[in-house]
Amino acid sequence: MKSKPAPSGPEVSTRSSDGMIDPVSLMRIKSMELRAKVVVEGFWKGIHRSPYHGFSVEFTEYRQYTFGDDPRYIDWRLYARSDRLYIKKFEDETNLRCHLLIDHSRSMGYGSGSYTKSQYAGTLAATLAYFLFTQGDAVGLATFDDQIRQYMLPRNRPGYLRRLMLALEACPEGGSTDLGPPLQRIAQMLTKRGLVVLISDLLTSIDRLEPDLGYLCAGGHDVVLFHVLDPAELNFDFDSPALFRDIETGRDMYVDPPAAQEGYKNMLDEHLAKTRSTCQSLGIDYHLFATNRPFDLALLDFLQGRMHRRKRVRRAGGPKVRSVT
Repeated sequence: MKSKPAPSGPEVSTRSSDGMIDPVSLMRIKSMELRAKVVVEGFWKGIHRSPYHGFSVEFTEYRQYTFGDDPRYIDWRLYARSDRLYIKKFEDETNLRCHLLIDHSRSMGYGSGSYTKSQYAGTLAATLAYFLFTQGDAVGLATFDDQIRQYMLPRNRPGYLRRLMLALEACPEGGSTDLGPPLQRIAQMLTKRGLVVLISDLLTSIDRLEPDLGYLCAGGHDVVLFHVLDPAELNFDFDSPALFRDIETGRDMYVDPPAAQEGYKNMLDEHLAKTRSTCQSLGIDYHLFATNRPFDLALLDFLQGRMHRRKRVRRAGGPKVRSVT
């Protein structure tokens, strides 16, 4: 069997010179599902090229096929991509249950470029959903601001992925960010342990971050946090005085950026440091992402985090879970 031909159309045009998928070009694709497909299929191709060569074998626990192995466990999709026979090893046959929690507060509607944090977060969530869904895992969705706005139970069946993708295309219409009430409610709703992926700009009280995130961890869930910020929020590189408006409160403030930049950066660094230390103490996989960062890297970080967590569980003698492949 020969390798599949390279996809034509959007996938080709979104690639930059370093092989990554350019987010600006990707966002021109209107269909959320097609965006996710482009990223995931491009990622599978990328892990067989530098700098990801060998990563898939290490992560998904493949081993090369030898005579006498049960051919039922040959990964034929991997064979189609690599022309090599690999056996996929499972630790457990129980499929993963993943809950995607997406911040839809007003602040997520900000974007200094051609798309907003909300659109980036939605595409990131769609990419993870598409990847997990194709592996046979059940994926659910909850959107929130200061309360849950939409909830979809984890499922893996025909037609469900399309419904989930349509839900991710919705624009944020909520109020201010308040993680406490929605996360507490979600924690009460999740009766079975699973994977919880939270995507938010975390523009909320840093003092409440640990107890708010603790609601999710208390149920024994594996929690992954993607902290999404616009490059302008990270760099504050505005060059002239201007009137700034708080999207969530509507408050206006006249600011001279060169004069305020040092103070802003100090406050931001403190906020990020507190967020990292909180996640570390709670055992949460934390990833800070600017909205101009390629989605390939988000998927890579997600998979590497899952791999490292599995190794830690093994060393600690904890329960085994099925590999995410």
